Amino acid sequence: MDFAKSDLLEAKRQIDSTLRKLRETVKTLTAKENVKRYQSQITLANRRIQAFEIANCLIERELAQL
Repeated sequence: MDFAKSDLLEAKRQIDSTLRKLRETVKTLTAKENVKRYQSQITLANRRIQAFEIANCLIERELAQL
């Protein structure tokens, strides 16, 4: 599947924005008093961070080939 450079750049911008928000969410949740209560949300956010980092890497790889 071929993507336009502008589409890839916009996707990367959106992913970067989401990554910043997710990282802030993890920081906020881990700073809470009863962190065990939020463990499932922290785990989910960390998994999403990992997935978006992979997507970002693949987008960068694709952009480098253009």
